[in-house]
Amino acid sequence: MWCIPKVDAAYVAAMEDVLDLYATEPDPDQPVISFDESPIQLIGEVRRSIPAKPGQHERYDCEYRRNGTTNLFVFLDVHQPWRKVKVTERRTAVDFAICMRELTDIHYPKATKIRVVLDNLSTHSPRAVQR
Repeated sequence: MWCIPKVDAAYVAAMEDVLDLYATEPDPDQPVISFDESPIQLIGEVRRSIPAKPGQHERYDCEYRRNGTTNLFVFLDVHQPWRKVKVTERRTAVDFAICMRELTDIHYPKATKIRVVLDNLSTHSPRAVQR
């Protein structure tokens, strides 16, 4: 069942702003970029799987070895078939600022304005990109 949650008016207004931005006409001088990140656990197999045979599926053990973590920063141009994934060891404000710098200086250096849609993670702040 799908339903609209009971939320405050400020949240609804912010969501409508995002939806309106996504619905704008593409403008190469003012691209709309969706930005998100995902922490990833790196795992390895403990035992080798047993290959499939005719009439039998591959068999594998669910046990795994933890090999650390990493982070994926993902940029997606809402109006163009473009995306960029940057792998970092951490997800800090400095890492976020580096990604923003790459977005402006490398990926969209000729844009007059880059409209970025972010979630509310604490590292996504103006302070993170100030020197």
